[in-house]
Amino acid sequence: MHGMWRKTPHKIKNMMYVKIHRSEHTEIIAVCDKSLLGKTVNGEGRQAVIQPEFYKGKLMNKDEVINLLKSASNANLFGEESVSCGIEAKIISEGHIITIGGVKHAQFYSA
Repeated sequence: MHGMWRKTPHKIKNMMYVKIHRSEHTEIIAVCDKSLLGKTVNGEGRQAVIQPEFYKGKLMNKDEVINLLKSASNANLFGEESVSCGIEAKIISEGHIITIGGVKHAQFYSA
């Protein structure tokens, strides 16, 4: 029984913020890696601010994000984990990914 009650540190690893923006005619799923929220990235002649107002919603793990993205009609993804989920959900491909200051970014829009 020794160690039965030992507390295991709770790690929230590879979590992403997900916020769904709905309008009358469309829905955009915004996903960003947790560590990127609120940061500004610069590079390759571009700048992006990963705005909490746009991205900060529910914290989700990889499987939850992939399942959500599989039915997405529009998505905006920021960060290694988030973009990886878009690839696994088969809504984006490597050719649609840009990098800003070493951070991956992709957008998906259906016609």
